[in-house]
Amino acid sequence: MSVNVEKRTEPPGETDHVAEAWELKERIRSEEGVLRQRRGFFVDAYRRSTTHLLVENDEIVAFASVRRDGYILFLAVHPDHRGRGHAERLIADVAQEHRSVTCHARTTNTGALGFYEHLGFEVVRRIDDYYEDGGDAYYLKLGGESLRERLSGIVGR
Repeated sequence: MSVNVEKRTEPPGETDHVAEAWELKERIRSEEGVLRQRRGFFVDAYRRSTTHLLVENDEIVAFASVRRDGYILFLAVHPDHRGRGHAERLIADVAQEHRSVTCHARTTNTGALGFYEHLGFEVVRRIDDYYEDGGDAYYLKLGGESLRERLSGIVGR
């Protein structure tokens, strides 16, 4: 991770970066067809979750919004900042605070599924018609004894 990247955390109830996070999410949606949440849903979920942010030159380069139970609502990395370990670092931060980490991913999002598999997430189940647009999802889980072992090398970066 670049020395210029600063980690910030917004606890539930704070929305200082919600507009910028929305803009990043919308860029990814328009370019890649994923992260298709409506604004009201996004803002409400962001407000109720803890959001881990990575910021470079006062611009969000990545964020993860997480519920109290370790469920990742949103994970996004700016396309120009991918391949630098930002998403891994965010997952490691979440894993330090929770016994397990879970999320959903579209069955067609091969990039996300490959990333999660690389970190050790396992498919728990497939859910047909999970998304509002009728898309199917996998429910993924990372947890158990090996969770901290898998991510311990990432935390020190």
